[in-house]
Amino acid sequence: MNVCAHLTHRPARLAALGMAALMLLSTLPAQAQWRWRDASGRVTASDLPPPREIPDKDILQRPAGARTPVMPPAAASAVASAAAAASAAKVDKELEARKRAADQQQKDKAQAAEQRLAAQRAENCSRARSHLATMESGQRVARINAKGEREFLDEPARLQEVRRAQEVIASDCR
Repeated sequence: MNVCAHLTHRPARLAALGMAALMLLSTLPAQAQWRWRDASGRVTASDLPPPREIPDKDILQRPAGARTPVMPPAAASAVASAAAAASAAKVDKELEARKRAADQQQKDKAQAAEQRLAAQRAENCSRARSHLATMESGQRVARINAKGEREFLDEPARLQEVRRAQEVIASDCR
C-alpha cells in the first residue's frame, strides 16, 4: 500500500470520528440544573428554578453560579406566615388524631370492664339461683363452722340464706 494513499484518508477518518463523538454526546440525557423538595416531600428536578414558595433550605441543587433569590421583606413574611399556618394546621391534625385515638382506647377499656362486670353478674346470678333452689328444696343442709365442726342449718338460718340468695338474684339477675 502506498504511504500517500494512507495519509489522504486520515482527515476523512478524523472527521468521521468527530461526527461520531458529537452524535454520542448529543444522545446523552440532559441533566437538570435545579433540584428541590416540595411541600409534600417529593424531590423535583428541572432546568427552571423552583417556585417562590419553596424555602431556600429545600433547594437541594443549584446550577453553578446561580445566586440565592432574595425576596422582598413583605413576600418573605407572607411565605413565613403561610409556612407557620401550615405547620400549625399539621400539628392540630396530629393532636386531633391523638385525641381520637385516646378516646377510642378509653371507650375500649370501659367496654372491656363492662363485659367483665356482666360476666361476673351472670356467674353470681347462676350461683345464687342454684343456692336458692337448694335452700328451698327442704333437704338438710350442713356447713362447716369456725371450729371445723359440721353443723346443720336450722329454720332461721335457712330463711336467712334464702333472703341473701334472693338479694343477690335481685341485684345481679337483670
